[in-house]
Amino acid sequence: MSEPSARYVAIITDGNGRWAKQRGLPVVEGHRAGADTVKARLRDAVDLGVHELTVYSFSTENWSRSPDEVEGLMAMFAERIDRETPELHEEGVRMRFIGRREGVPPGLVERMDWAERTTQDNSRITLFVAFNYGGRAEIVDAARNFTGSTEEEFSRHMYAPEMHDPDLIIRTSGEQRLSNYLMWQSAYSELVFRDELWPDFSREAFAASLAEFEARRRRFGGR
Repeated sequence: MSEPSARYVAIITDGNGRWAKQRGLPVVEGHRAGADTVKARLRDAVDLGVHELTVYSFSTENWSRSPDEVEGLMAMFAERIDRETPELHEEGVRMRFIGRREGVPPGLVERMDWAERTTQDNSRITLFVAFNYGGRAEIVDAARNFTGSTEEEFSRHMYAPEMHDPDLIIRTSGEQRLSNYLMWQSAYSELVFRDELWPDFSREAFAASLAEFEARRRRFGGR
């Protein structure tokens, strides 16, 4: 198929908790279902011609959730990295985690570093996982080390300087806000809002989001 114009896509994977609640399941089961959807849509992204996919997995604000939910999430992330990194490596996926490492359990940080090292030479698609991430925090952290005078120089101090600004940001679950996500990089991103809860976000919904993007004209401040 022809390559879509949205080569760099970011997703706010919202709705895992509501998905679990609707089914009478513990919230961690919603996050497990959401992680399955990330993996499935990552493979679809390859088929659909996307070069970089960024997903919002855990924000700096999510620490305020119940201790049981946070603990369950940390355990699930560690388990997923252990199990899925070798598989994604075989599929040519490059993995990068963006966000603050401070406050994250040391064992999980070690796994994140291991996944990045293992997949660093892959080039089929890059999966950026925003973990313990906040857009404002990223800008503050970049500003601490910034001594230049241009936007290009400032961008080199972001968590992943090689990451392209997303052409398209998709948010699921019917909410219509950025929620402190990629505040610097999203300056000219197109936004698509979907009603599906994240675990229900299908390949068809992904393709429809890309098609909506392609139907728009991007002006970047011009006419």
